[in-house]
Amino acid sequence: MSELHPVQIREARWEDLPGILELYRYLNRTDPVLDAGNPAVAALWSRLMEDRNTHYVVGEQEGRLISTCVLTVILNLTRSTRSYGLIENVVTHPDCRKQGVGTRVLKYAQQLAWDANCYKVQLMTSRKEPEVLRFYETAGFTANEKTGFVVRA
Repeated sequence: MSELHPVQIREARWEDLPGILELYRYLNRTDPVLDAGNPAVAALWSRLMEDRNTHYVVGEQEGRLISTCVLTVILNLTRSTRSYGLIENVVTHPDCRKQGVGTRVLKYAQQLAWDANCYKVQLMTSRKEPEVLRFYETAGFTANEKTGFVVRA
Protein backbone atom coordinates (compact mmCIF):
# COMPACT_ATOMS: atom_id res chain seq x y z
CA MET A 1 0.00 0.00 0.00
CA SER A 2 1.40 3.40 -0.88
CA GLU A 3 0.33 7.03 -1.05
CA LEU A 4 0.25 6.73 -4.84
CA HIS A 5 -2.45 4.09 -4.52
CA PRO A 6 -4.92 5.18 -1.85
CA VAL A 7 -7.28 2.70 -0.24
CA GLN A 8 -11.00 3.38 -0.47
CA ILE A 9 -13.10 2.09 2.45
CA ARG A 10 -16.75 1.50 1.55
CA GLU A 11 -19.69 -0.85 1.77
CA ALA A 12 -19.53 -3.83 -0.53
CA ARG A 13 -21.40 -3.98 -3.83
CA TRP A 14 -22.77 -6.96 -5.74
CA GLU A 15 -19.63 -7.24 -7.87
CA ASP A 16 -17.38 -7.51 -4.78
CA LEU A 17 -18.37 -11.12 -4.02
CA PRO A 18 -15.39 -12.75 -5.82
CA GLY A 19 -12.93 -10.45 -4.04
CA ILE A 20 -14.47 -11.11 -0.63
CA LEU A 21 -14.39 -14.86 -1.25
CA GLU A 22 -10.73 -14.55 -2.25
CA LEU A 23 -9.94 -12.75 1.03
CA TYR A 24 -11.79 -15.44 2.99
CA ARG A 25 -9.15 -17.93 1.81
CA TYR A 26 -6.82 -16.18 4.29
CA LEU A 27 -9.41 -16.18 7.08
CA ASN A 28 -10.14 -19.87 7.59
CA ARG A 29 -7.72 -21.86 5.48
CA THR A 30 -9.55 -25.13 6.13
CA ASP A 31 -12.91 -23.86 4.85
CA PRO A 32 -14.02 -25.08 1.43
CA VAL A 33 -13.36 -22.57 -1.33
CA LEU A 34 -16.63 -21.01 -2.48
CA ASP A 35 -17.25 -20.09 -6.10
CA ALA A 36 -19.01 -16.76 -6.73
CA GLY A 37 -20.55 -18.35 -9.83
CA ASN A 38 -22.28 -21.03 -7.78
CA PRO A 39 -26.04 -20.26 -7.88
CA ALA A 40 -26.48 -21.01 -4.16
CA VAL A 41 -23.61 -18.68 -3.21
CA ALA A 42 -24.92 -15.97 -5.54
CA ALA A 43 -28.43 -16.33 -4.09
CA LEU A 44 -27.11 -15.97 -0.54
CA TRP A 45 -25.03 -12.94 -1.54
CA SER A 46 -28.13 -11.38 -3.08
CA ARG A 47 -30.02 -11.88 0.20
CA LEU A 48 -27.14 -10.39 2.17
CA MET A 49 -26.97 -7.37 -0.13
CA GLU A 50 -30.70 -6.75 0.39
CA ASP A 51 -30.58 -7.16 4.18
CA ARG A 52 -30.56 -3.67 5.72
CA ASN A 53 -29.01 -5.07 8.93
CA THR A 54 -26.02 -6.71 7.23
CA HIS A 55 -23.12 -4.54 6.09
CA TYR A 56 -20.05 -5.91 4.36
CA VAL A 57 -17.26 -3.34 4.54
CA VAL A 58 -14.30 -3.53 2.17
CA GLY A 59 -10.98 -1.83 1.64
CA GLU A 60 -10.19 -1.48 -2.06
CA GLN A 61 -6.92 -0.49 -3.66
CA GLU A 62 -6.50 -0.18 -7.43
CA GLY A 63 -9.68 -2.21 -8.03
CA ARG A 64 -8.58 -5.05 -5.72
CA LEU A 65 -10.18 -5.86 -2.38
CA ILE A 66 -7.52 -6.05 0.32
CA SER A 67 -9.56 -6.07 3.54
CA THR A 68 -13.09 -6.82 4.72
CA CYS A 69 -15.36 -7.40 7.68
CA VAL A 70 -19.08 -7.86 8.16
CA LEU A 71 -21.24 -5.89 10.58
CA THR A 72 -24.60 -7.29 11.61
CA VAL A 73 -26.99 -4.90 13.34
CA ILE A 74 -29.05 -6.89 15.83
CA LEU A 75 -32.45 -5.56 16.86
CA ASN A 76 -32.92 -5.47 20.61
CA LEU A 77 -35.61 -5.08 23.27
CA THR A 78 -33.22 -3.82 25.97
CA ARG A 79 -31.24 -0.58 26.20
CA SER A 80 -34.35 1.43 25.28
CA THR A 81 -34.71 -0.77 22.16
CA ARG A 82 -31.33 0.31 20.82
CA SER A 83 -29.69 -2.23 18.53
CA TYR A 84 -26.17 -3.53 18.89
CA GLY A 85 -23.60 -4.47 16.29
CA LEU A 86 -21.61 -7.64 15.85
CA ILE A 87 -18.49 -7.64 13.68
CA GLU A 88 -17.19 -10.90 12.26
CA ASN A 89 -14.98 -12.26 9.48
CA VAL A 90 -12.27 -9.62 9.77
CA VAL A 91 -9.47 -10.24 7.30
CA THR A 92 -6.80 -8.27 5.48
CA HIS A 93 -4.68 -9.68 2.66
CA PRO A 94 -1.31 -10.78 4.16
CA ASP A 95 0.61 -8.43 1.84
CA CYS A 96 -1.37 -5.44 3.15
CA ARG A 97 -1.30 -6.02 6.90
CA LYS A 98 0.19 -3.62 9.46
CA GLN A 99 -0.56 -0.63 7.24
CA GLY A 100 -3.77 0.60 8.90
CA VAL A 101 -6.23 -0.75 6.34
CA GLY A 102 -7.88 -3.28 8.66
CA THR A 103 -8.27 -0.63 11.37
CA ARG A 104 -9.91 1.72 8.87
CA VAL A 105 -12.31 -1.04 7.79
CA LEU A 106 -13.25 -1.69 11.42
CA LYS A 107 -13.70 2.03 12.14
CA TYR A 108 -15.99 2.32 9.10
CA ALA A 109 -18.06 -0.61 10.34
CA GLN A 110 -18.25 0.98 13.79
CA GLN A 111 -19.50 4.22 12.25
CA LEU A 112 -22.21 2.30 10.40
CA ALA A 113 -23.27 0.86 13.77
CA TRP A 114 -23.35 4.30 15.40
CA ASP A 115 -25.35 5.63 12.45
CA ALA A 116 -27.84 2.78 13.06
CA ASN A 117 -28.15 3.95 16.70
CA CYS A 118 -26.38 0.89 18.10
CA TYR A 119 -25.35 1.29 21.72
CA LYS A 120 -22.35 -1.04 21.38
CA VAL A 121 -20.37 -3.07 18.88
CA GLN A 122 -19.02 -6.50 19.78
CA LEU A 123 -16.29 -8.54 18.14
CA MET A 124 -14.93 -11.95 19.05
CA THR A 125 -11.75 -13.57 17.84
CA SER A 126 -10.26 -17.00 18.35
CA ARG A 127 -6.78 -15.60 17.75
CA LYS A 128 -4.46 -15.32 20.75
CA GLU A 129 -1.37 -13.67 19.26
CA PRO A 130 -0.51 -10.41 21.06
CA GLU A 131 -0.22 -8.49 17.77
CA VAL A 132 -3.73 -9.55 16.75
CA LEU A 133 -5.17 -8.50 20.11
CA ARG A 134 -3.32 -5.16 19.87
CA PHE A 135 -4.83 -4.68 16.40
CA TYR A 136 -8.36 -4.94 17.83
CA GLU A 137 -7.49 -2.70 20.77
CA THR A 138 -6.07 -0.10 18.38
CA ALA A 139 -9.42 -0.17 16.57
CA GLY A 140 -11.18 0.70 19.84
CA PHE A 141 -12.21 -2.69 21.25
CA THR A 142 -11.57 -3.76 24.83
CA ALA A 143 -10.87 -7.37 25.75
CA ASN A 144 -11.91 -7.50 29.39
CA GLU A 145 -15.46 -6.16 29.31
CA LYS A 146 -17.38 -9.34 28.37
CA THR A 147 -16.82 -13.07 28.39
CA GLY A 148 -17.58 -14.94 25.19
CA PHE A 149 -18.84 -18.50 24.90
CA VAL A 150 -19.28 -20.58 21.77
CA VAL A 151 -21.22 -23.74 21.02
CA ARG A 152 -20.92 -25.45 17.64
CA ALA A 153 -23.32 -27.66 15.75
